[in-house]
Amino acid sequence: MTTELKAPTGFGAVFAAIDPDNPDYALLQRVVSRLIPFGTHAGVVVSELGPDRAVVEVPAEPHLGNHLGTVHAGAQFLAADVAGACAFVGAMATRLSAIGSFVLRDSRVAFRKPAVGRLRAVGTIDRNDVETVLASVGEQRLDVDGRALLFDEAGVLVGKVQLDYVVTLVQEA
Repeated sequence: MTTELKAPTGFGAVFAAIDPDNPDYALLQRVVSRLIPFGTHAGVVVSELGPDRAVVEVPAEPHLGNHLGTVHAGAQFLAADVAGACAFVGAMATRLSAIGSFVLRDSRVAFRKPAVGRLRAVGTIDRNDVETVLASVGEQRLDVDGRALLFDEAGVLVGKVQLDYVVTLVQEA
């Protein structure tokens, strides 16, 4: 009888080097920093990644601004999107091999004030949803809610973003 090891596929395959029993969050931070080409193109930096939240920063660059001299809404959304995705990765660090796909289905943005300068987005994932995904086994499709708070260079809350994700789980080897 031969035993065949299955290589992880899907979303979780990117994180095959992560030890699920002892996740290296610094390594995860480096991996996700290179994972989203558009984020890299725009200069998004993942400055913090852990089991409870992720923080990303968007630089104060003229090409990320609008005609009013503030941070463009698209750059703000990009920061929120990346922060939410990274928060999910951090929350799922012990089960990344079970994730087949992770897709943003819907979002709602409330821009509260004009954003000036460097932008910081703090992403979190609903703890109840995290517990549900961590406890689930077998192939499934689950809803996961996330949130990102946007702060400008002065630390002023400039936006709130609700993120509605769909996660598929695959059979773990």
